[in-house]
Amino acid sequence: MDIRFSQCFIAVDDHDKALAFYRDILGLEVRNDVGFENMRWVTVGPPSQPDVNIVLEPPLADPNASPADQRAMAELLAKGLLRGVIFTTDDCDATFEHIRAAGGEVLQEPMDQHYGVRDCAFRDPAGNMIRFNQPREG
Repeated sequence: MDIRFSQCFIAVDDHDKALAFYRDILGLEVRNDVGFENMRWVTVGPPSQPDVNIVLEPPLADPNASPADQRAMAELLAKGLLRGVIFTTDDCDATFEHIRAAGGEVLQEPMDQHYGVRDCAFRDPAGNMIRFNQPREG
């Protein structure tokens, strides 16, 4: 059996602000931008990983979700309680400085973690925590 990671979803409340972060600051490619009724899904991904996609979608975009559940999800997003993704980088400190200089909201400066990585964290424009790690050698 061969299974591979293909897609993940990140809730965003404003796709244009999300693109300013994911495309313009992080350098991800925009692979798809689809609208349907009042919804919009934008797919981005790293140029070095053409088979890995991140879908930026409205909070709880499930058409079967109740309005109460959609409001609850939007409230959690607004509070910054949703997690996004973890990216791997070959230079955590340089990545941190690049994102901070571009105006990224810092949650954690680079630090060595006991579980074998050096990492840092930011909030994306919607409030999701996005982490960047670099495996430590030795």
